[in-house]
Amino acid sequence: MYKYLLVFLISMVPIVELRGALPIGIGMGLNPLACYIICILGNMLPVPFIFFFARKVLIWGKDKKYIGKFFTFCYEKGEKGGEKLKGKSGNGMGIYIALLLFVGIPLPGTGAWTGTLAASFLDLDFKKSVIACMGGVLLAGIIMGLASMGVFGAIGAIF
Repeated sequence: MYKYLLVFLISMVPIVELRGALPIGIGMGLNPLACYIICILGNMLPVPFIFFFARKVLIWGKDKKYIGKFFTFCYEKGEKGGEKLKGKSGNGMGIYIALLLFVGIPLPGTGAWTGTLAASFLDLDFKKSVIACMGGVLLAGIIMGLASMGVFGAIGAIF
């Protein structure tokens, strides 16, 4: 039970998220499916809080003495992510598909935290944004789970 709790908490951490927690859990010998579900829950738990409050907190903290640089960095990252999404997809449903792919493709600087912050900066619909982020987290989990279990290495060895 302790290992599952640890994986759950790791998946809530920005930058690491499910992408780091799932390989750790599989590496600890946890059941891959149970670990996948726990990581999804942990990764998605902060999403509503990020959507509704992170932007306001970042704006508040930008001019503070000790935390200002970090808050400014995070604020600019959210703005940049939002503009990148908007530039690639335009408006309409395309933006939500772009959000899903942004969250789902496990590259540095992408994930549910950044995607949700970008959605907040773009004033996107909350429900559609959460669904897109959830789809992205599911996709990232599948990719990371397969990579953690060596499936991509096995396919590479065949070809």
